[in-house]
Amino acid sequence: MTRIIQGVFDFQKRIFGGKQSLFRRLGKGQQPLALFITCSDSRINPNLLTQTEPGELFILRNAGNLVPPHDAPSNGEAATIEYAVVQLGVRDIILCGHAKCGAIHGLLEPKALERLPRVAEWLALAQPVLARMPQGGPTLSPQDALSRAVEQNVLVQLQHLRSHPSVAEATTAGKLRLHGWVYDFEHGTVLAHDATHGQFVPLSEAIHPHFDGQPAAAVRGDFDDCI
Repeated sequence: MTRIIQGVFDFQKRIFGGKQSLFRRLGKGQQPLALFITCSDSRINPNLLTQTEPGELFILRNAGNLVPPHDAPSNGEAATIEYAVVQLGVRDIILCGHAKCGAIHGLLEPKALERLPRVAEWLALAQPVLARMPQGGPTLSPQDALSRAVEQNVLVQLQHLRSHPSVAEATTAGKLRLHGWVYDFEHGTVLAHDATHGQFVPLSEAIHPHFDGQPAAAVRGDFDDCI
């Protein structure tokens, strides 16, 4: 706790003074660039990864970066998504999984969750991932299996995200774009899902924008150069 408190003092002494104009501006409201949905894992820092300032990302975090579908009982994830899309008018949603995710490891190895019944219950939202894993043939190594499951979980949660009326309406209207990322914090790399080819590719190669399955040609104006 001492480390955390000292960090606050350091922020107040060294950082806040140089950003007072930013924080005064934020006091008048927020206009985030995107909703960033990611895992609660302490090794993941969305603002560090994207080099964004306060006010630029609206962040939703939980174990496994899961999104309950629209027909799930009322939940904070649905409220956050609705607020970001309807009230704040974000034009991008980034759903970011990450390497070595403990939640997805628990999905693949249920014995690891024997003392974590609530986590096991929560991970029911990721169960469709198991059906997407290779069946028969050569067995993947545990590391490769986890990497594949992390990617497939991003796609499953994007499907859930599309079931929310606010998201469906905005994507259909061409006002919102969805992105699936996987971040490897050990190597600093980011893979992005390329909907055209149905695979994850380095972010630098994912240059063609897609609105919920629409081709890049359907995207208007200021999105032409977006990832």
